[in-house]
Amino acid sequence: MDTLPLYLQLADDIAAQISARVLRAGERLPSLREMKLRRGLSLSTVQQAFRRLEDLGLVEARPQSGYFVRYRSEAGHALRLAAPTEVAVDPLLWSYVEDQSEQRTERMQGFRSAVAPHALLPTAQLQRYTLDCMRRHPDLLSDYGRPSGYLDFKRQIARLAMEWGGQLHPEQLIVTQGTIEALNLALRALTQPGDVVAVESPAYFSLLYTLKALGLRVVEIPTDPVSGISVDALELATRDAAIKAVILVPNFSNPQGALMPDAAKEKVANMLAARGIPLIEDDVYGEFYYGRQRPRPIKAFDRSGNVLYCASLTKDVAPGLRIGWIDPGRYRSQVEVQKYLSTHSTPTLNQAVLARFLESGAYPRHMRRLRRAIANQMQGLLDGLARHFPADVRYTRPQGGFVLWLEFPPEFDSLALYRLARQEGIGLAPGPLFSPRGDYRHCLRLSCAEPWSEAQQARLVRLGALVRQQYAEQG
Repeated sequence: MDTLPLYLQLADDIAAQISARVLRAGERLPSLREMKLRRGLSLSTVQQAFRRLEDLGLVEARPQSGYFVRYRSEAGHALRLAAPTEVAVDPLLWSYVEDQSEQRTERMQGFRSAVAPHALLPTAQLQRYTLDCMRRHPDLLSDYGRPSGYLDFKRQIARLAMEWGGQLHPEQLIVTQGTIEALNLALRALTQPGDVVAVESPAYFSLLYTLKALGLRVVEIPTDPVSGISVDALELATRDAAIKAVILVPNFSNPQGALMPDAAKEKVANMLAARGIPLIEDDVYGEFYYGRQRPRPIKAFDRSGNVLYCASLTKDVAPGLRIGWIDPGRYRSQVEVQKYLSTHSTPTLNQAVLARFLESGAYPRHMRRLRRAIANQMQGLLDGLARHFPADVRYTRPQGGFVLWLEFPPEFDSLALYRLARQEGIGLAPGPLFSPRGDYRHCLRLSCAEPWSEAQQARLVRLGALVRQQYAEQG
């Protein structure tokens, strides 16, 4: 007689069907009420089963649509770990970075940027708060500030973290110049040149270049484009003392848009704490969820101060103010020293302006509007891909964030597509940009940050035509 709870029996049955591909990626599952009638179960039991499947990364809930089988990469969880490697930077890829310069911004449109557009940012409010702060506190312009940051701002960040159950303490936080500085400080505090760190594969290119600048070597951990890093592969990679730190983006990672299930987050937090390997968490996209509830970061499962939690307001409020923060856990003293040695402090005026904005209560309203806009733009991109790209192109359907990941047949060359699109002013990010070895040549990242419009649709139609052109040339 089966002694498993009924919800686990149902979850296991559905999981087995997904594993056997009876239920395929992207396929809609029966509704909760339909499943209730089929199995003769209570609605709450069915809901528990579906939540269990969500935690396992097997299904996803889409607003107003129901539950769907999640796309999973064939190689996403293969336990294939390459030896530590140095980060190589292809000179061709610097052209991608150069396209961000002011002279090229107007000419390069499309799908390259992972930052909210100007029209969706609260610029007018921030202008008013800037003038008010300067009038009330003119001394802020002559104040170097504390290395750890402006206390009023840190109090607001601690309050903001309550949404995901965070217990951040203002005095523990260190304010940084964006998330990249937070990651830099954490790495400088924990490692020395020649050390090995573990990263997701693929990984955000700015992180890879940071690792190269610090003289660090990298172990790439296989990552599923839907459910994130392979916990089994990470467990294998961290069995000895070779890895000095792990760097993860568990919520809507860049470039794949993956979201780690809570069960995986908790397992990673506990495993790395037990092994004494610090975890540097980048949660810069955590606020960009499309559903009803903000996903928890790994920091929510940290019981020992082993997680160095990094985030910022650069993506969602004010890229130009360059304000981020880090909760360094038990490594605070080391990180604060690195902050003092690198930039001493973060501009106090910028922190004061954002403190006023957060204190006013405008942030939740702003984020609701921004999330709706980004979700609609992502849906426009997904609909366009279904209409204008070849049927064998596989792409993710992120539950949040700005980006999605495309996989083409192995012979496809995303660098060749990048060159052709760039000549026509269409921006995208080729796959090798996100690998220390130049891998993922058959992949690319597209962003939905730009507002969906006739011009944006025309760019996607043209991009699809360039893809088909490359297919034809390859025979």
